[in-house]
Amino acid sequence: MLVAVLTVSDRCSQGLLEDTAGPAVVALLRQQWKGAEVWTGLVADEEDAIAATLEQLSGQGAALVLTVGGTGLGPRDRTPEATRRVIDREAPGLAEAMRFEGARRNPFAWLSRGVAGLKGSTLIVNLPGSRRGAEESLASIVALIKHGLEVVKGGQTHP
Repeated sequence: MLVAVLTVSDRCSQGLLEDTAGPAVVALLRQQWKGAEVWTGLVADEEDAIAATLEQLSGQGAALVLTVGGTGLGPRDRTPEATRRVIDREAPGLAEAMRFEGARRNPFAWLSRGVAGLKGSTLIVNLPGSRRGAEESLASIVALIKHGLEVVKGGQTHP
C-alpha cells in the first residue's frame, strides 16, 4: 500500500524552516501501517503545485495522501482549495472530527479549514501544519481512516 505525506510550506520549501510536522506524521503512519510504502514531499504554498502533486499521487495509486500545512487563515494558505479542485467526493466528517477533538485542547483548532475527500480510490486528508496539530489530528481519525480505506477497497461494509 502506498501512503503519502505532502508538506505544504513556503518557509520549509525555501529551507528557512525545518519541517517537523511531516516527519512526525510519517512516524505515526509507520506505526499504523507497518508494511506500507511511505512517500514524502514538500511544496510551497502554491495552489497549482499542491493540486498537481495530489493528482500525481492519486494517479500513482496512493491509498492515502495526507497534506500537512496550508489549512489556516493566512493569505497563502490554499491547501483546502487545491484539495477541493482534485477530489471527486468530500468526506467532511473527517475534518469535522479533527477540529472537534483538537478544540478540546486548543480552541484555535476551529480556525482550521482542512478538508478531506476521495479522488477515485485515494483518500486525501488535510492536516494542520504544526507538529502537535498534525499528530493530534491524525491520531483522532486514524481508526476512521483505516475503516474508510477498507470500504473504498470494497473489503468491508459499513458497521
